[in-house]
Parts: sequence; C-alpha cells; structure tokens
Amino acid sequence: MPTVRDWIGSAHHIAVLTGAGMSAESGVPTFRDAQTGLWAQFKPEDLATEDAFRAHPRRVWDWYQFRRDMIARVAPNAGHLALAAFQQRHPGRLTLITQNVDGLHQRAGSTDAIALHGNLADDRWLDMPRDCCDPEFVEAGHPPHCPTCGNLRRPAVVWFGEMLPLPALDAAQKAANRCDLMLVVGTSGLVYPAAGLAHTAHRRGARVVVINPEATELDVVADLCLHEPAAQCLPTLLED
Repeated sequence: MPTVRDWIGSAHHIAVLTGAGMSAESGVPTFRDAQTGLWAQFKPEDLATEDAFRAHPRRVWDWYQFRRDMIARVAPNAGHLALAAFQQRHPGRLTLITQNVDGLHQRAGSTDAIALHGNLADDRWLDMPRDCCDPEFVEAGHPPHCPTCGNLRRPAVVWFGEMLPLPALDAAQKAANRCDLMLVVGTSGLVYPAAGLAHTAHRRGARVVVINPEATELDVVADLCLHEPAAQCLPTLLED
C-alpha cells in the first residue's frame, strides 16, 4: 500500500480501469447474478443481443428496465467517491475508464468517465434515425418508439456481437498509451478489448497495479497486486 501511494504521488498521468467488482461492492449484481425471479428462466446472453431485441422487444426492454430499477436502489461506494474526489482535486491527472454500464462513477462525480460499454440509463435508436425520429418526441411503450415510422428506442449499451463505441475506445487507448501508472480495479481481465488496455500500458512502460480480492487474468502484467476490495483500498490510496 505505501509503495502504490508513492507511485500515485509521483505519476504524471494515471489511468484507472474498473470492472464489475467495483459495482458489486455497491450491491449491483453481476451480469449473471441479476437473473432472479421472472428473469431466472433466461440466460443474459440470450437477452443482450440485437437479434433478441428484434425478436422480443418488449421482453428485452422490460429486462433492462428491471436492471435499471435495481441500480436505482444502490449508491456509489467509497471507491467511486475516492476516484471522483481525486479527479476534482487533480484535474487532468487521472483518466477513468469503466466497463460498467450502471453510471455509478458518474453519480459519484466523475463527469468525464469513459464508458466503454455504454450507459444503461441512456437510450438510442435501434435503426438509423430518419428525419421524423426525434428523441424528444417518442411514443411511450415497451419499448418507446417513433410515432411516425415506428423506429424503436433501445438501451445505449454494447450488446454481444457489437463493436465498442469508437470514440470511447480511442480515448481509452490514448489514456493507456499515455499513462505512467494504471490501476486495474474489480475486473477479471477476461473481457477484451478492455483487458487489452492493461497490456498496452504495461508494454509502454507504465506501472500496473491490480486491485481485486481475487486473482485475475491481468496479474501477469501487474507490478503489484493488492488483494483488497476497492471500497476499502481506494480511499486510502488516493488521499493526499
């Protein structure tokens, strides 16, 4: 811990990559643990696709609304707050990259978080919008839709089989190339291209610190591993 604090203090630019474990500490179920009650009969990978939405738009929309309602009942934890506070005290020194779609970093005060997989609170058009498609004037429904052409609104998250949004991926890759320290928090390191950011930072000569109670696939590129929960670890690491 003291060593990592020294690294943070001397780093010119810090990149932080967060994953599901960060949100789990706030009580957000992981992707598969969220399948409870009515939704226990479905595999999440059978709902989080464009094909599933086109085939059963109401079912998929209602599943995402169920997840939105769950997230609305939790709050950012001490780790989220510590990252946001550090950014506010040190403008431009820390770039936050998250694989999470729950918006907890943003609610904690991290206004410039790079959301690689989108944001569950937002919607976008399913098909290329026509002139009649105005997000300010949609017809309510499951899902909402354009009253003129019927184009559906869908959650603005990355589904299986979809590419990451290029602006977010480009910004994350630039941060990984630029940083001299990367903190990898609460991610298993199994999901690419997000996990590849740690490899990029390592190849560029940055120190990599993995913060996770369990071993991860990214431990092999870590200079140090702190086997602690983020909500306990980050406030101590990031205090001035």
